[in-house]
Amino acid sequence: MKILQGQGVSKGVEHGPIYFCRRSQTLIQPDKADDPRFQGERLDRAMEQAAQQLGQMAELARAQAGDSAAQLFETHAMFLEDEDYTGAMEELLAEGYCAEYAVDQAGEQFSAMLAAMDDPYMQARAGDVKDVTGRILNNLMGVVEGGIDSQVPVILAAADLAPSETIQLDKSKILAIATQGGSGNSHTAILARTMGIPAVCGLGASFNESYHGKQAYIVGETGQVIFDPDQETLQSLKARQAQQAQRRALMRSMAGREDVTLDGRKIKLCCNIGSLEDVDAVLANDGQGIGLFRSEFLYLAAGGCPSEEDQFQAYKRVALAMKGKRVIVRTLDIGADKQAGRFHLNREENPALGLRAIRICLNHPEVFHTQLRALYRASACGKIAIMFPMIASVWEVKECRRACQRVMDELTAEGIPFNPDTEIGIMIETPAAVFMAPELARLVDFFSVGTNDLTQYTLACDRHRSDLGKFFDPHHPAVLRALKMAADAAHEAGIWIGICGELGADPNLLPIFLAIGIDELSVAPSAVLPLRAALRKSIANRCTLDLLMS
Repeated sequence: MKILQGQGVSKGVEHGPIYFCRRSQTLIQPDKADDPRFQGERLDRAMEQAAQQLGQMAELARAQAGDSAAQLFETHAMFLEDEDYTGAMEELLAEGYCAEYAVDQAGEQFSAMLAAMDDPYMQARAGDVKDVTGRILNNLMGVVEGGIDSQVPVILAAADLAPSETIQLDKSKILAIATQGGSGNSHTAILARTMGIPAVCGLGASFNESYHGKQAYIVGETGQVIFDPDQETLQSLKARQAQQAQRRALMRSMAGREDVTLDGRKIKLCCNIGSLEDVDAVLANDGQGIGLFRSEFLYLAAGGCPSEEDQFQAYKRVALAMKGKRVIVRTLDIGADKQAGRFHLNREENPALGLRAIRICLNHPEVFHTQLRALYRASACGKIAIMFPMIASVWEVKECRRACQRVMDELTAEGIPFNPDTEIGIMIETPAAVFMAPELARLVDFFSVGTNDLTQYTLACDRHRSDLGKFFDPHHPAVLRALKMAADAAHEAGIWIGICGELGADPNLLPIFLAIGIDELSVAPSAVLPLRAALRKSIANRCTLDLLMS
């Protein structure tokens, strides 16, 4: 028996084969090839495969989001036939270079040429060339898009998973997740909790591709990855799995029940989502709405700025699926650990304190304007609400509201329907927002507390560092007191307050949330029914604020 110890970030026990996610190389070497003809044949196969992939993706996009979404992949396919682009590859092959280097260099040259043009449209095509080039390289090197080339569900393993990678994963093939790095607040952990599967992060470099294909047990509660368990351990693991199945059956019995305490206090239990596909999990777990739709995943998937129409179709789809239940869309929140190619953000020494979230939107009003138009158009199709992240100042909210008004004036002039009473809210995730909460509450319809970032900024502790575990404490009295200050300011102004950070799913803190007066908890879909079970056993009038003082 062998046990690797990491940090458990999503509960549960699963058994299956380890599958290490393959990535394309970041540096292509200028290797010479002995057989140029063979290299040409390899390139032809990779190009044909790319054409087939892009055709399939175009049809899928058309079925899900319409012709405008499909056009992206159709444009990419056109580059495969561009004589300048393919000619540059052929020249390098003729000079004796390997196919990988020929593709890499042709992509660099062609994208640089487009980027240097005066025409903004042609400049934008430079990013498309890079995407197509990456696709051909992946085909040459056997890298599977979506990361999983397996006929059976697997334990997905990786150094870590970036947000842009998680949106491409075939989630039906994932039993559990295990990574070398990451933390309980990483996007890998959030993905696992959204899916309701076990996950272990921070296993270190010793957990590497040598384990690919080996059978293992993942134990989310203890953070262990167990290989070849002895008989006693095996019996214990199987007993845990049986208990897990019983708990899931019990949780399913909570579906359709009201979110209310024994003495009649109601808290709405909603869900956080990061993709359109996550809506199925919201419905399956009986979420009463979407308290956080992370819209940046639309930008990460597009590698830049999705069009107004593409965004409108995405927001409309979610609004219609939720059938009148509120869908709170957080406006673009990139920067720090989330990058989208369109913005070409410079590397920052401390990205958590840099250009991110609402700061990028206000610095790029044309991008902000496009998203707001899509959101207001979608508001005619369902109960859409708009939420601005990373707010620190009153002037930021006033500027956001002016941007909203400009959009509403435009849509009115154009005769495009929208809901003029669309709720506007902000995230409370900086100490500045907590201290300014009384003034901010007079400008918006609701607050939603992002406890991950609020903890990070309050405790001056990087939420993504796996080696800071005990120092990153969302239960810290300072964090809980900040939460109460924001709640008091919200209620004084007559608006509601929710929590959309990971802390909201902690049933041990439910009495505190009840005592503070939290009106909504938005959590991973898999956490809704367990939280409902805990809520229905609680007595709100007996809850106290003792933890705030400890």
